[in-house]
Amino acid sequence: MSSWPFPEKIGRLWHLRSCVAMFTVGMWSKFMLKIANRLNIHNEEILDFYVRKRCKSIPLITITNHTSCLDDPVLWGMLKCRSFASRQSSRWTLGAKELLFTNSIFSWTFSHGKVIPVVRGDGVYQQGVDYALEKLNAGEWVHVFPEGKVNMTNGLIRLKWGVGRLISECRVSPIVIPFWHVGMDNLLPNKKPYIPRVFKKVTVLIDEPMDVSSVLEECRRLKYSAEKTRKIITDQIQDKFAELKEKAEQLHGMDST
Repeated sequence: MSSWPFPEKIGRLWHLRSCVAMFTVGMWSKFMLKIANRLNIHNEEILDFYVRKRCKSIPLITITNHTSCLDDPVLWGMLKCRSFASRQSSRWTLGAKELLFTNSIFSWTFSHGKVIPVVRGDGVYQQGVDYALEKLNAGEWVHVFPEGKVNMTNGLIRLKWGVGRLISECRVSPIVIPFWHVGMDNLLPNKKPYIPRVFKKVTVLIDEPMDVSSVLEECRRLKYSAEKTRKIITDQIQDKFAELKEKAEQLHGMDST
């Protein structure tokens, strides 16, 4: 499908439909994550605070690893129920256009689920990334899977620079919250049959917001190019992911014990 799925000006009716969709899927995600399966979440209060109580003018970016096609939306079952029906506290996210926007039904569904289409391989300067940046500059929340695909190896892979652009080009320095999860690929294995499982365990480790402001200030002081700034920010996230991965896997093993 070639047309852009969002209206030029989003009105109240669109927001109403989106809120209904987000609440419905959010409640299903909470059931899948906390009732049909077992969630062990660490530092939940950090994410809850910045999702619901940050200043409305400050953008929020969350970043995590991507191990299952159900990471989004099921992981958001860890949020409070009231987060699902609020424009301020429901996330936008980026999704592969060639997978999620292939026909009018998919396009309508995923766009109302606040998924922004991006074309993998088209680089950081494309309509979907521009649109996500607009939402951030309006003080909204955008979630990014910086690996750019479902990582079936569970190892660390090179992150895409799009997340670096979103962080570095926000008019207001964003709050950037990284987290790491383990076990979602057991809830929905990356092999046939693609059927969600039950009685599996998922561990989520949420970290404190990253200090991106000082990094951005230093890049501006040294007059680094936009490309070099994006790389520095993305490398910082890469290092944080390595740290969180080790801790989350340890916690996952301890929870098993």
